[in-house]
Amino acid sequence: MRIFIAIVFALIVMSLGSALFYLMRDKGTSNKTVRALALRVGFSVALFLFLIAAHQLGWIESTGLRY
Repeated sequence: MRIFIAIVFALIVMSLGSALFYLMRDKGTSNKTVRALALRVGFSVALFLFLIAAHQLGWIESTGLRY
């Protein structure tokens, strides 16, 4: 489970990096930046929904606050 979440988080960061790359290279003349940012938002929402579903199904458990 941790590896899957780490991979999706890495995809989110890579998508954000590619959006920055296209923004600097294309100077906003193409839709590549918008597509990369939309993909990042999609990955983020999918990860959030997966975490909620995994918690509800008992695949992961919350540990609460530790003092």
